Amino acid sequence: MGIVLNQSFKNTVILILGFAIGGINTLFLYTNFLEEEYYGLVIFVLSTANILLPFIAFGMQHSVVKYFSSYKDKSHKDSLLTWSLLLPLIVVVPFGFIGMYGYETVSNYISKENILIKEFTYLIFLCAVFMGYFEVFYAWTKVQLNSVFGNFVREVFVRICVSILLFAIFFNWISPTQFIYGITIAYFLRMIIMMLYALKLYTPEFTLKRPINLNEIIRYSLYLVISGSAATILLDIDKFMIPQTENIAKVAYYSVGIYIASVVAIPNRAMQQITHPIVATYLNNKNMEGVRKLYKQSSINLLIVGGLLFLLINLNIVDLYKIIDKPEYSVGVLIVLLVSISELFKLVLGINGSILTNSKYYQIFFYLSVGTALTAIILNKVLIKKMGIDGAALATLVTIVFFAIIKIWYVKRKLKIQPFTRKTFIVLMLILLMFKVFYSVDFNLHPILNIAFKSILISLIYGMLIYRLKLSADINELVDGYLKK
Repeated sequence: MGIVLNQSFKNTVILILGFAIGGINTLFLYTNFLEEEYYGLVIFVLSTANILLPFIAFGMQHSVVKYFSSYKDKSHKDSLLTWSLLLPLIVVVPFGFIGMYGYETVSNYISKENILIKEFTYLIFLCAVFMGYFEVFYAWTKVQLNSVFGNFVREVFVRICVSILLFAIFFNWISPTQFIYGITIAYFLRMIIMMLYALKLYTPEFTLKRPINLNEIIRYSLYLVISGSAATILLDIDKFMIPQTENIAKVAYYSVGIYIASVVAIPNRAMQQITHPIVATYLNNKNMEGVRKLYKQSSINLLIVGGLLFLLINLNIVDLYKIIDKPEYSVGVLIVLLVSISELFKLVLGINGSILTNSKYYQIFFYLSVGTALTAIILNKVLIKKMGIDGAALATLVTIVFFAIIKIWYVKRKLKIQPFTRKTFIVLMLILLMFKVFYSVDFNLHPILNIAFKSILISLIYGMLIYRLKLSADINELVDGYLKK
């Protein structure tokens, strides 16, 4: 776990920095500098681009990770990387022509409930292309076991750009329309930076020679295109569907709650950057003991760290909305709880997703992802009508929990490994107990002081119990090493 912990720690720091900047943007700058309709529009454009991303990238970001370590010859590796840039054009070029000649039809359809969307419809495609090629170049660096810089560019760069653009609106240097174009340019620059860094780490000899297993790569990529699209639908379909029945401003209220809850996912996103290529290498080398050990370690470590974040967020959420001081946004309290619970379930899975996508059973990921997407779409359609934006959050929770159980069962059945130990249930009980004890605690101070005192108290008690009960050998080792220094 040495390189995993090292890069996971660095990635976690970067993610925390990115979330801090994003938090300032989301909770304060967006809500005060940009009209709610335009904020909702930004979320809609980027969320829809994310839904298109897997198609645009043609799944090549996954194929690079899966197959790069299986090649021993440099020419084969170079061929794979070259074709990882060419194959997405199979989708990009036809989509471009459809966009050019069918723009009016497409834009009229998706803007029928909110006309503001129409003018910016084509930016969805551009952002999807920039995002897709960014992921491909990022995959180039992951297979070199160098995920830190790419993670910084991914999590911090655009958010800094957004901060600058929001202040530009505040000082009347740009209009809201120009702000949206500015975000598109930021995603383009992010792609270029990632490309230059990837080429610096490893410069392939570009060749049109087909990879030795091109048919297998295409087959795998097609599975992952649909699987990735389905997984992305789960993340963003709610933000796409809300404007179809609700005012687009409600996307802004919903997205603030989602953003706060997504902090729980920080440790998972940090660890996955480095564990994904390691799992692929283990499976390519038939090292099942390495996979089993990493599966258990990742699950308990992610649950412990994510559990603390879950407590800090939900036990301070009322005070946090008081600081935001926008009553219309405070409808997100329940959204934060429901979505953060779903994020906690994903943490318990550990590297389950990496195991499925990199094993010989990767086809099941396709079926599970399609099932997840269809379930999310149906539940969102039903629950948004009945419960509004709270229904979208509940749809996310039900879908994630149901399919998380299936994924754990499937890996256990096929590979005879599972992530749980007795310590898993101890940590879950500890999180539940801490939540119950501190839920009604209020120091009756200013919201900032309330959050500070409560967070310190929760962190100290939780951290001490985790350490004393020795629930994670890795965390105890890190703490002991720090104490020795």
